[in-house]
Amino acid sequence: MSRTPTSTYRLQLHAGFTFDDAERVADYLAQLGISHIYASPYMQAAPGSTHGYDIVDHQRVNAELGGEEAHQRFCSRLGERGLGQVLDIVPNHMSLVPENRYWWDVLENAASSRYAAYFDIDWNPAELRLRDKVLVPILGDQYGRVLSSGDLRVVRQDDRFLVQYADHVLPVAPRSMSVILSRAADLASSDTLHFLSESYARLPAPDSVERSVILTRHRDKTVLATLLLRTWREDHRVEQSIDRAIAELNSNIDALDNFLNLQNYRLAYWRTADQELGYRRFFDVNTLVGLRVEREHVFTETHSLIAKWLKEGVLDGIRVDHPDGLRDPFHYFERLRKTAPDAWIVAEKILEPGEHLRDPWPIQGTTGYDFLNQANGVLIDPDGLTEITKIYADFTGESTDYATICHEKKLSVMQEGLGSDVNRLTSLFVEICEGNRDRRDYTRTEIRRAIREVAACFPVYRTYVDAECLNCVQITEEDEREIYKAVAGAKISRQDVEPGLFDFLADVLCLRSRGKLEAEFVMRFQQFTGPVMAKGVEDTALYCYNRLTGLNEVGSDPSRPGVSVDEFHTFCADTHRNRPLTMVTLSTHDTKRSADVRARIAVLSEMAVRWRSALRRFSRTNAQFRSGEFPDRNAEYLYYQTLIGAWPLTPDRAAAYMLKAARESKQHTSWTAGNAEYEAALQSFIHGTLQHEPFLQAAQEIVDRVMAPGRINSLAQTLLKHTAPGVPDQYQGTELWDLSLVDPDNRRPVDYDRRRALLAELPNLSCTDIAAKIPDPGDDGLPKLFTIHRSLTLRRKHPEWFGPDATYTPLAAQGPKAANIISFLRGENVTVIVPRLPLTANGNWPNTTVCLPEGSWKSAFSEETFTGGGQLKLQAVFDSFPVALLTRES
Repeated sequence: MSRTPTSTYRLQLHAGFTFDDAERVADYLAQLGISHIYASPYMQAAPGSTHGYDIVDHQRVNAELGGEEAHQRFCSRLGERGLGQVLDIVPNHMSLVPENRYWWDVLENAASSRYAAYFDIDWNPAELRLRDKVLVPILGDQYGRVLSSGDLRVVRQDDRFLVQYADHVLPVAPRSMSVILSRAADLASSDTLHFLSESYARLPAPDSVERSVILTRHRDKTVLATLLLRTWREDHRVEQSIDRAIAELNSNIDALDNFLNLQNYRLAYWRTADQELGYRRFFDVNTLVGLRVEREHVFTETHSLIAKWLKEGVLDGIRVDHPDGLRDPFHYFERLRKTAPDAWIVAEKILEPGEHLRDPWPIQGTTGYDFLNQANGVLIDPDGLTEITKIYADFTGESTDYATICHEKKLSVMQEGLGSDVNRLTSLFVEICEGNRDRRDYTRTEIRRAIREVAACFPVYRTYVDAECLNCVQITEEDEREIYKAVAGAKISRQDVEPGLFDFLADVLCLRSRGKLEAEFVMRFQQFTGPVMAKGVEDTALYCYNRLTGLNEVGSDPSRPGVSVDEFHTFCADTHRNRPLTMVTLSTHDTKRSADVRARIAVLSEMAVRWRSALRRFSRTNAQFRSGEFPDRNAEYLYYQTLIGAWPLTPDRAAAYMLKAARESKQHTSWTAGNAEYEAALQSFIHGTLQHEPFLQAAQEIVDRVMAPGRINSLAQTLLKHTAPGVPDQYQGTELWDLSLVDPDNRRPVDYDRRRALLAELPNLSCTDIAAKIPDPGDDGLPKLFTIHRSLTLRRKHPEWFGPDATYTPLAAQGPKAANIISFLRGENVTVIVPRLPLTANGNWPNTTVCLPEGSWKSAFSEETFTGGGQLKLQAVFDSFPVALLTRES
């Protein structure tokens, strides 16, 4: 039977950190107090994968990590150390590299592939030239130019016939083999080759989806390939004639063009993917194709190994990547729960402020971004944030209307990177209108505008209307509310579009207008709004709106005035009531900044006046390094906050981060339309400033001011994570001070030898000794490691004190600094007290108290004892350590 984690530790596995490497850190993690290792995906991924999300085979362990044998050693070692395991799984998509045998078969055989039903492909698009073909947008230029340059060729590798372009290889359609074999037969005067050529030509066209035809066709082409191989092995002249026929084909552009047009894919310039791609992707990543996991045989095949490990106890839980990309997340989770009734299951579901995980979903919760944003927001001074809004607007000249920025960026990504998805939805809705005499006169252009506008106005990632289930609740009040909100916003934004079209869209999305096409539109539209939010907001707007960048995380609204203590308590109470075993986290492999960077940036909200002065000084000092108007003021503002949050930062790290941020913001440059002049100016500015002593001294002054308060913020949110309702997750290496930025910066190697040494040092140090290291710039993170170790040790010893039965009760503070305190009870035996706004509090707590319940309470950090039943003076509590974890002594 699976056991529920009391804590998890995320490990990023790749060729540089394999199963054997993970096995070697098991002892350390057990000593730290971790109950479960939480591993990144380790099914067979594309060659060289650094993250594991580009899976090519769900039924094999990744060979680059050590394969099955290393995996067994790893799992055995975890068992020996009493550690469980949680695995990140990827049900939504697969990689398109040749190692993906399913996709290779689709490219070879189109809709008649045995695996065509595995993927979400439109074989009948509006573009007639793409009917029954897969668009393969890999060319670096227009097709004709690439063909003329000789960069497209047919090659033979042993018995495989391939189309080659640069590093890409693709299979040859079986029927097109007749072209090569017919010429080879003439050259070799071979009746056998003539027979094979004619037999290949007689294979059924690859447009049948009937199972019997598909299997017969597969059998016949396999037999023909076997006969061909036998023929050239028996007669060396046959092999020579085939190679000569291929050489002739490659030397004749017109013949090669005709041959390529016979393939079941259309080679195209990479830019065509934005508008004409015929398969659903992971967001806008052309090399990751959507899976039809809602089909039972696809689910069974892609989850068989996971199900086996769950049944055998190799895994205790799973983290489901990107469930919003699935056609029907609820029924997926139902099927998953039936497969693993006792497993701990969490989903990477991004909740917008005020949104809750759907009650019927049979899982434990989310991966913790909702907690992250609450814990981050409660550290912000709302008054200071108001002033910083003015500072940001004055310095940059940028808009501070975050909602408008998000709306514009979502429209932009739909026009560009997600254009193919919009076109597919538009074609579907055109068909719907055509079948309705009251709606048939809406034009394709109008429909496209309406779809884009409604998607841009969606306030959440997606709805979960089930347009295909006849015996279940198909639409909830929550779904209707979000749809109406989006449609109402769209009507206001696009008054040039007839309101009746928006009303009809609402009727379809709310199931008031029903039909097969309508159902298909609803299900696809819901899969579409998530990528719009992710690409428009996560990957664009959050790099444009830079008021206080520590607030810019997935699922956040960085324009809000922080989170009040009461709001934080309400959130935790709701979590305990509804999802007490959800994951809670502060840093992940996807966060824009580490928790410690955000904790440091939060201090700026307490020193807005000083921040304004510093900005002016920085800008004057660095004016000499600007190239005309480049970099822009928004990028310069982001750069200064980044330096303060992540200091010390090398020029190369700073330049790499800022280049990525600039491309993500798409304001002056982007990944697909680079502005070399802007990027060069940005890089020059960064390297110039980080070698300029006056600026370094000015920046150091601000860092010195925020470092210690930032570390206290870090300890506060760390203790909250380990004691609030939920299962705390630790991202690899972040048990020490960690000033990482977005990936790949946050995937740098972790020095576990150093962490082992520091953990071994803890028993020799007093709580006061450890606390004294907080203001020391050279400290690696002993105070944070100490906080985590003591918290995890207590959770492991008394899991019931933090589990579903351990109630969550806010404790009110009294006194002049009551607003600087967050305190609560877990059950009857745990009291948590942490400070907020540490710069304001300045370590002084005169006449500030918390009402401690009856009993004798012992500090898990200082081991001091406090008497309950009255007002506990916080000066005494925080005298030895800046956060408090008290347990009632029996």
